[in-house]
Amino acid sequence: MCGIVGILSTTKKDTAVYIYDALTILQHRGQDAAGIVTAHKGRFYMRKSNGLVKNVFRTKHMTQLLGDMGIGHVRYPTAGSSSNAEAQPFYVNSPYGIAFAHNGNLTNTEQLAQELFEQDLRHINTNSDSEILLNVFASELAKLQKQRINEADIFASVKQVHKRVRGAYATIGVIPGYGIFGFRDPNGIRPLILGKRTTKGGTKYMLASESVALSALGYEITQDIKPGEAVVIDRAGNIFIKQCAENPKHSPCIFEFVYFARPDSVIDNISVYKSRLRMGEKLAKKIHKEWDVNDIDVVIPIPDTSRVAALQLAHKLDVKYSEGLIKNRYIARTFIMPGQKQRKKSVRQKLSTIELEFKGKNVLLVDDSIVRGTTSEQIVQMARDAGANKVFFASAAPAVRHPNVYGIDMASHKEFIAHNRDTNQICKAIGADKLIYQDLDDLIWCVQQGNKAITMFDCSCFNGQYVTDDIDKDYLEHVEFLRGDLAKEENNTFEASELIGNDVE
Repeated sequence: MCGIVGILSTTKKDTAVYIYDALTILQHRGQDAAGIVTAHKGRFYMRKSNGLVKNVFRTKHMTQLLGDMGIGHVRYPTAGSSSNAEAQPFYVNSPYGIAFAHNGNLTNTEQLAQELFEQDLRHINTNSDSEILLNVFASELAKLQKQRINEADIFASVKQVHKRVRGAYATIGVIPGYGIFGFRDPNGIRPLILGKRTTKGGTKYMLASESVALSALGYEITQDIKPGEAVVIDRAGNIFIKQCAENPKHSPCIFEFVYFARPDSVIDNISVYKSRLRMGEKLAKKIHKEWDVNDIDVVIPIPDTSRVAALQLAHKLDVKYSEGLIKNRYIARTFIMPGQKQRKKSVRQKLSTIELEFKGKNVLLVDDSIVRGTTSEQIVQMARDAGANKVFFASAAPAVRHPNVYGIDMASHKEFIAHNRDTNQICKAIGADKLIYQDLDDLIWCVQQGNKAITMFDCSCFNGQYVTDDIDKDYLEHVEFLRGDLAKEENNTFEASELIGNDVE
């Protein structure tokens, strides 16, 4: 899961500043690396590196990012590695010069890599599937052999991309002297939203992963790019949108609404905030049926993502709500830490308890989900250390039992605490007195109420049903080998040793 943004201004030349602001707003979607590419007088200007947005870009970098259009990316690694070389955007010089940012994960990467080498005669320099996606698009555009391109050429190339590529992808690209473009996979797994801002000085256009990046910068939300659609915005400010997939099916990732997206975002006309309110309501109804509510003295959310659901749950149960856990905002989201050891190390640095909210009480902890159980187990113990009498645990999402192959860091079912365990066994594993999960049908209902036209969501991490219909046991085992925590820890150790060697030299 990553965050992407593209901006084109018909008059201003300070586009990089606004891309920087948008990336800062989307920082929650990726904290491993950040990058910006701008275009000015037929040339690209790029800055990208590992780290948070505020650390990657300094004043000296911003003054060098010239141009009236550009794209940006915040990275959260799932495919490839955390290497600095795999920070985005990526760039190819042929045809025309194309810079490219991608959110998602491809599922036929190896096949595409072989095709690009043997048939398209293109060189891939990293292990990133995003570079492969860029080269597939560039190759299809090159086949048209046009000296000057137009929107029809881009649409034709995207149509071929949809035929060749499988998986999840929301993308934004920029071509110097022409404009910016974006497209979304035929299942609409990853989000992409278009907006504009009209001022006395001219009109600006933005594409971004979440609506909050647009609204916070004063853009009017125009529309969500539909599954399979492509959008082209030329330098004159003309907008062209076309459906490029033969059989699009709208199946957005439900985990966006559970965890990844900001609560103040609206994705596919669905309010993330209202979805999480409904998650709290449904979970409260289940608790009423299965537990004695009188046993609960206080509801405490595990910040930040679970706050909305926990507040509504407490309201429906008529139980006190308290912020008993305080988050250190200078620690990255533990879910997207690269490796289990790093996650364990970060939990107690990230959270601390207010003892008076725990001491002598039966506490109901509420989290958005339970994946590996690392955070849950440690927080339950923190509650006991703070003097809690009993510790109950509620998850606003169902049990995660299956890998996610579409851009979320859930590569191996063996790493999930729910693997080969029922609810009672999971409860014992995290050290809680009671544990309750949201039902999947209820979760789907909570999100679907925002847009009833969407009849299907990608819920693969909960039910093992993959919307691209190309995932089998062999593929999942291969993904586990490449992207599991053990592989990531080995990759990161190797990269660190390389960097130390370079420093010595």
